[in-house]
Amino acid sequence: MKLSETNQQADAEECWMRHALTLAARAADAGEVPVGAVLVKDGVIVGEGWNRPIAAHDPTAHAEIQALRDAAQRLCNYRLPGTELYVTLEPCPMCAGAIVHARVSRVVYGAADPKGGACGSVFDLLPSDHRFNHRTQCRGGLLAQECADLLRGFFSRRRASR
Repeated sequence: MKLSETNQQADAEECWMRHALTLAARAADAGEVPVGAVLVKDGVIVGEGWNRPIAAHDPTAHAEIQALRDAAQRLCNYRLPGTELYVTLEPCPMCAGAIVHARVSRVVYGAADPKGGACGSVFDLLPSDHRFNHRTQCRGGLLAQECADLLRGFFSRRRASR
């Protein structure tokens, strides 16, 4: 990959994460924990989601799951090879399992989750667990400060309103 291609990829990744941040803000506006996710294939968004467990009365309605469901419907396939998931918070074990089953190629996340992250913070399910029949590449820290600030601000406001 040439330097200009590397710069273009970095710019595209930042663009996708900024879109995920916009979706996370949508979750916050609805009183949900502000996490957003965007699934991209060949430079095109094929799925997006934000946290909705409270509104949906569904404990599985995490941003990542919402994005996977959206993409599966749009692409008419439960397998999503060749896709990249951009998510503002490191995926939890439940989401990591869904990511593996969907055959997502790569996850790029913003803020690490030191209490339940499954990409190395607490668990190392992606990509290191060789018991799975699919490996998903992971990269953390993209716009980490902005992603973490959104979460911190949300919880700070929630505590202040009690």
